[in-house]
Amino acid sequence: MVAGRRLGVELICSMLQVAPSSYYEFKNRQPSARARRDDVMTPIVRQLWEDNYRVYGARKVWKSARRAGHDVGRDQVARLMRAAGIEGVRRTKRVRTTKPDPDMPRHPDLVGRDFTATEPNQLWVTDLTYVPTWAGVAYVCFIIDAHSRMIVGWRVASHMRTTMVLDAIEMARWSRGTQLTGLRCHSDAGSQFTSIRYGERLAEIGAVPSIGTVGDSYDNALAETVNGYYKAELIRGPAREGRPWKSVEDVELATLSWVHWHNHDRLHGYLADVPPAEFEQSFYATKRTDQLLVGIQ
Repeated sequence: MVAGRRLGVELICSMLQVAPSSYYEFKNRQPSARARRDDVMTPIVRQLWEDNYRVYGARKVWKSARRAGHDVGRDQVARLMRAAGIEGVRRTKRVRTTKPDPDMPRHPDLVGRDFTATEPNQLWVTDLTYVPTWAGVAYVCFIIDAHSRMIVGWRVASHMRTTMVLDAIEMARWSRGTQLTGLRCHSDAGSQFTSIRYGERLAEIGAVPSIGTVGDSYDNALAETVNGYYKAELIRGPAREGRPWKSVEDVELATLSWVHWHNHDRLHGYLADVPPAEFEQSFYATKRTDQLLVGIQ
């Protein structure tokens, strides 16, 4: 049997034009340092991808690995992801849901496509999107702070009446404060955002509404961007594996988890690859450090 195996090896070596000694050296060779490192990092890379709704590409998986204390290069992460057959999510084109009411007076545009803010609660943006389910359509409203990209209020409902937007404002007011003088809340010209009740609810917290021009997607680009990656990461995300949504309640529960992940764990390139909550904590910590201490007389 041994002689037969040796004969088989010699036959293979002659076909490949390789010396038998070279064959046995290759067969008995220990895994290289790179192979051993790959064996360690591959499950880590996959777990980071799994833990983040399977939406991260190589750059964000690499950033997550570095934040977790792993000394790994971006090229290595990209190579391991290719070898494991995993990749980041790709966004699709947005479908418009809100429709302008031509008979309603509109608030002025106080933003002018400039979605920058120097501190929290200077500028909020909001918009609606929708999710088809077996039990009907779920409508989703987000309110986002432009400074930190924090989702400060949201609502999922089986309708898109003004009340769902008011509910989102109530959540934002609960999380950010009852008086936010100087705050602008920007939206498109959908009927929900031109209603009298919407303007009155904002006035209660000292905020003023702002509405972009009709038919211009750039005038509410930040809110539409959040809607876009919400759909790509959660609603049609890889973790769903093509499964449809069964009910509005299912969407609401999943959105609750996604918003927490978005605010506390999701890395945002605009924020130098930190989550919104961490970005705001750093802002307030720096602000406290910059303030002069008043001595007690």
